[in-house]
Amino acid sequence: MVAVALSGLAWGLFWLPLRALDDAGISGVWAVALFYILPMILLLPVIFWRRRQIARGGWPLHLAGLFAGLALVLYAGALVFTDVVRALLFYYLTPIWSTILARLAIGERITGRRWGTIGLGLLGLLMILRIDSGFGTTLNTGDVMGLAAGVIWAIAAVVMNGSSDGNGLDFTLSYFVWGSVMALALTMLPLAGAQAAPDWEATRHVLPWISPVVLVLVIPPALAIMWGATVLSPGLLAILFMTEISAGTVTAALWADEPFGIREASGVVLIATAGIWEPVLSLWRDRA
Repeated sequence: MVAVALSGLAWGLFWLPLRALDDAGISGVWAVALFYILPMILLLPVIFWRRRQIARGGWPLHLAGLFAGLALVLYAGALVFTDVVRALLFYYLTPIWSTILARLAIGERITGRRWGTIGLGLLGLLMILRIDSGFGTTLNTGDVMGLAAGVIWAIAAVVMNGSSDGNGLDFTLSYFVWGSVMALALTMLPLAGAQAAPDWEATRHVLPWISPVVLVLVIPPALAIMWGATVLSPGLLAILFMTEISAGTVTAALWADEPFGIREASGVVLIATAGIWEPVLSLWRDRA
C-alpha cells in the first residue's frame, strides 16, 4: 500500500519532464514514446535475464502488459494534450471501473467502506474541477485519452490480480515492451506533433537529463505499481494511486499557472483522505 501511494506521488510529477521534452523540440506523442522506449532499452539486460520466465508467463502476462502499456501511454498523452487537472480527473475515474470489473471478473465484494472511499475521492475531483461553475460538454483529445486510459487500466489491473503466477517484475518488463509498441503506434495517428520524428540532435541533447529521470521517476514507480497490482485488489490499487492527483494538482498550480485556491486545496484534502482511509482502517482492524 505504501509503495503504491508513494509511486502515485512520484508520477504526479510526470507531466513536468513531458512538458520539458516538448520545450526541447520533442513534441507531443514523440515525448511519450521516448518515455517508454528509453526505459525498455535500459531494461534490456533484465529482459534477457528473465526471458524464460517471461516466455512461461504466457498470454496473461502479455495481455496485462499490453493493456497496462496502452492505458498509461494514453494517460501520458492526456497530460500532453489537455490540462494536467483535466487529465487527472478523467483518468481517476478508474476506481469506479476497477471496483465494478473486479466484482464481475473475480467476484470481489464491494463493501460500503469501498463505496464511501470512492465517493470521497470523486467529491474531491469534482471540487477541483469546479463542477458547479460548469465544466462544459466538449471533450478534447486529451480528455478522451484520459477517460479511455482509466477504463483500460482497470482491465489491466483485474488481469494482473487474477493471475495466480503473476510476478511484479515480469509484469513491469511486459508493460514497458508493450508500452513502447503502443507509444509508437500512437505516433502514427493524426495527432499534433506526430507527423515528423524529432531529429537526432534534439534527442541527443535531452538524453543526459532524461535518463536519470527515467531511472528515478519512471521505472521504480512502475515496478511498485505492477507489484501492487498482483497483491492488492484492483479497486484499492486505484484508490491508493490517487495520491498522484494531489501531487499533480499542486505542482501544476506552482509551475504551470493552473488554478489552485481554497477549492483546489479542499479537493486535494478529500482525495488524500480517500487514499489513506481504507488502508488505515484495514491496519487498525488487523491490530484490533
